[in-house]
Amino acid sequence: MVTTAPLPFPREENQSAEAAESRSRRTGLWLWPFALTFALVGYGMADSLLGRDELVTWDMVNRSTGQILATLQNVDAVHGTYYLLMHLWVGLFGDSVISLRLPTVLAVAGAASVVSLIGDRLFGYRAGILAGILLAIVPAVSRYGQEARSYALVIFMVALATLLLLRALDNPRSPWRWVAYSLTLAVVGLLHLIALSVVVAHACVLAAHARQTRSLWWKSALALLVAAGCVTPVVLLGRSQAQRQLYWVPEPDAWALFSMLRDVFASALGAGALIALALMARSPRKAPLFLCGIWALLPPVLVWLASHGEVSYFRNVYVLFTLPAWALLAGAGLAAAASRSPKATAALVATLAVLALPDQKQMRGPFEHDAPVPLDYAAAADVIKQRYQPGDAVVYDRANTWKLDGGVQYYLPRDLKLRDVFLAKTPTEINELYAVECSAPMRCLKGEQRIWLLTQGADFPFMAINPVQASALQSQYKVSTSQSVTGMTVSLLVRRDKR
Repeated sequence: MVTTAPLPFPREENQSAEAAESRSRRTGLWLWPFALTFALVGYGMADSLLGRDELVTWDMVNRSTGQILATLQNVDAVHGTYYLLMHLWVGLFGDSVISLRLPTVLAVAGAASVVSLIGDRLFGYRAGILAGILLAIVPAVSRYGQEARSYALVIFMVALATLLLLRALDNPRSPWRWVAYSLTLAVVGLLHLIALSVVVAHACVLAAHARQTRSLWWKSALALLVAAGCVTPVVLLGRSQAQRQLYWVPEPDAWALFSMLRDVFASALGAGALIALALMARSPRKAPLFLCGIWALLPPVLVWLASHGEVSYFRNVYVLFTLPAWALLAGAGLAAAASRSPKATAALVATLAVLALPDQKQMRGPFEHDAPVPLDYAAAADVIKQRYQPGDAVVYDRANTWKLDGGVQYYLPRDLKLRDVFLAKTPTEINELYAVECSAPMRCLKGEQRIWLLTQGADFPFMAINPVQASALQSQYKVSTSQSVTGMTVSLLVRRDKR
């Protein structure tokens, strides 16, 4: 008689080895995309001069908390949460270029990790890690990962909210998972209201699951209501300020909706390659493709539709949070296309990285953050620093360009003092982003022997500023020297000899 015995239990050392391998594999899933993205985006992060929007960040975060809150009542309420977070950060780490931009580098690196974790859940391990890597090499991720604004944090928080939603659906009975999802979604809205359009994709997933688990209806509704309640004050303030802040954004035509895809990726080649891979995405379940597809495509359409009213919101930076969805689909497509050949997968990723190199280089240009009107604030500040004398004053061309004054002030040594001749009230004093200038320029001249005049362009200095200010200056001063730097002219005015 033949007898059979149960299979022996795995030896303890084998169990330990398998557990260690599993832990290593899980760690690598989020760690490698994080490290790659941090290295790529961090490279050259201080090469570009601060742009105008970043100078607004610098201005705002150096105000007191009370002054920030007071300013938000008048302008930029939609960016208030970011300013308050950066106010705390700058208080700890200073306001150097690296310090101002490091939080966004960390944010996109974190986004790559979260995307890998989402991809693993939706499409499998290989698709997940490929999605994180593909997100890292998108030129727009480097561009806005190196900008001291909220957009990189929005990318991270939208991805995190999506991951937390999937975790809540894993265990719908856990209240803490719903709390985490709801609060993260609230932070998304507090960082940027338009990013809440991702809720449409989330709602579709929730509706599909609620057919099987009816309690999901009230749990998900409560989570969304809590998030909505948190952002309502910002919605009301932001709506009242929208016309003032976005008056310059044109109403989009039909072609703009298609060109936005290129602009969101900051690369025509990159956009084409990732979209092609995304179209190859496969899954035995429809839900993952449905979630990522709606996340990628619907927000730009909603923003386009909303931009045909009183205010246009149609800017590519407002829908950057769709990039993780494209990366997820592209990762799934690449995993499916090269499922049997790791070498082919590596070759395709390397090819995409090489194709992105020209755009990656452009993203790190010295004036990329002020394109298409470059202004070399650092060079202008250097001219003043080299020839500065105690008692010098300064006049900034505020009529033709915004933040020229802030840009030069940022790059000047903090102990170099220049009286701003025509400044009546600083933006901080009036809880605004714009300064108020002297209404009677002649009365604001205090007899300084030398005045630095900074103007946009290369025109004759007195032709480039407010005519009344120019007349007042010309009555008492003459141009001693003028030096052109990129986009600007730095002139030294000296008092005319008394006759």
